[in-house]
Amino acid sequence: MTLRDVFEAVSSQPALLFVLLMAVPTAAFLVNLWSGETAEEIWKWRYVYATLVYLACIPGVFAVTLNIYLFLFERQSIWEMNLGLQALPILTMAGTLLLIRRKMPFKYIPGFGKLSGFLTLIAAVMGILWFIDRTRIYAITYIPFMYIVVGFVALLLLIRFAWSRIF
Repeated sequence: MTLRDVFEAVSSQPALLFVLLMAVPTAAFLVNLWSGETAEEIWKWRYVYATLVYLACIPGVFAVTLNIYLFLFERQSIWEMNLGLQALPILTMAGTLLLIRRKMPFKYIPGFGKLSGFLTLIAAVMGILWFIDRTRIYAITYIPFMYIVVGFVALLLLIRFAWSRIF
């Protein structure tokens, strides 16, 4: 089974996809109602908020990465975009994060920093790959592959350090 087969199977059931993706912001809205108003009451719900953040961000980040890949590398037209698989997870992620941010700052949600670091790493890798694809540089070299891997990891660490200094 290929990824295309999975997407076609999910696309054949758009109502189920919509219900599953809308369950996360709905749950965030309900948790906001039930969590109370004082800081102590809200603090007790931080792991529920962390679960909701991950449930929203994993498909959302995957959809963002998929869109970047399809538009930059595969040259997919925006008119051929599958709204259920390429846009709805991003909207779900944004809506869920907005609802959660109203009640609790992200710095208090466990693991949110790791999620933003992962997103930075994905963006850096996609940027490097796009740059390599656009420059069409192909080199035949006698440099051992381990040196290339070490250079790539060093470049990622440099990008991560620069990103953390900027923001």
